[in-house]
Amino acid sequence: MSKFIDSKYVKKICEITYASYDHGWDERNGGNVSLRLTVEDLKDFSDIATVKRVLNLGFDAQKLAGQYFLVTGTGRYFRNVIKQPLLDLGLIRIAEDGQKGELMWGFEDGGQPTSEFPSHLMSHIARLQYDTQQRVVMHCHPTNIIAMSFTQDLDERHWSRLLWKMQAESLVVFPEGVGIIPYMTPGTNEIGAATAAKMQDFRVVIWPHHGIFGVGSDLDEAFGLIETVEKAATIYSQIGAQGGQIKQEITDEQLQQLAQAFGVTANPKFLAGN
Repeated sequence: MSKFIDSKYVKKICEITYASYDHGWDERNGGNVSLRLTVEDLKDFSDIATVKRVLNLGFDAQKLAGQYFLVTGTGRYFRNVIKQPLLDLGLIRIAEDGQKGELMWGFEDGGQPTSEFPSHLMSHIARLQYDTQQRVVMHCHPTNIIAMSFTQDLDERHWSRLLWKMQAESLVVFPEGVGIIPYMTPGTNEIGAATAAKMQDFRVVIWPHHGIFGVGSDLDEAFGLIETVEKAATIYSQIGAQGGQIKQEITDEQLQQLAQAFGVTANPKFLAGN
């Protein structure tokens, strides 16, 4: 049987974490990713059959009991995951009582999952109610999104409209818009609960002055979602660098035409006149 380290899941999370670092989104040990895997995904790997350690989750994850998560470690640098996945990644099975995680693979130097793991699990639970295919939660620190949280009112309608109008791709990729929570201390169950509540309506949630949470059906989709949001924020920043005067823009009528052309439904709360 194959070794899990050679699986497509480990290889892909190594690729995505390095790409996120290379984009400048994950300085030092910033950022974290979790990927939910099924029993079927793991059936060919004999080296994950034994529980290596039992970890306290600090959160009741009983709704995910028996589920497996490949997750980045706390204090780990995204630039290094590709070189040392056995240290910087862990495969964790949620115990039946929901209070503990069973380490099946990885974290070989005694490491622990990211301090945001409870927040990830809360978001996984929230999104599973709407789409059972969504398997990835990704948190990172995109520069221009963070900068906008210092200069813009923390209003979801305002942000969504602004980001939609920066490029045609925005409305197509995140037609529901973006969710925003107040500034909160990271690494706490409180911020996880607030994020999960927003995940009932959005696949992207902004953490002001800190970063972004995004979800997707696979690693590429979650990464691409965040990449599109940050690209729109970058365009807005460039407009400011060029003097800030907008002489023409994508209109609400054109947003509606985009939605129709690409078969998506724009959040009606965020369109003009609503």
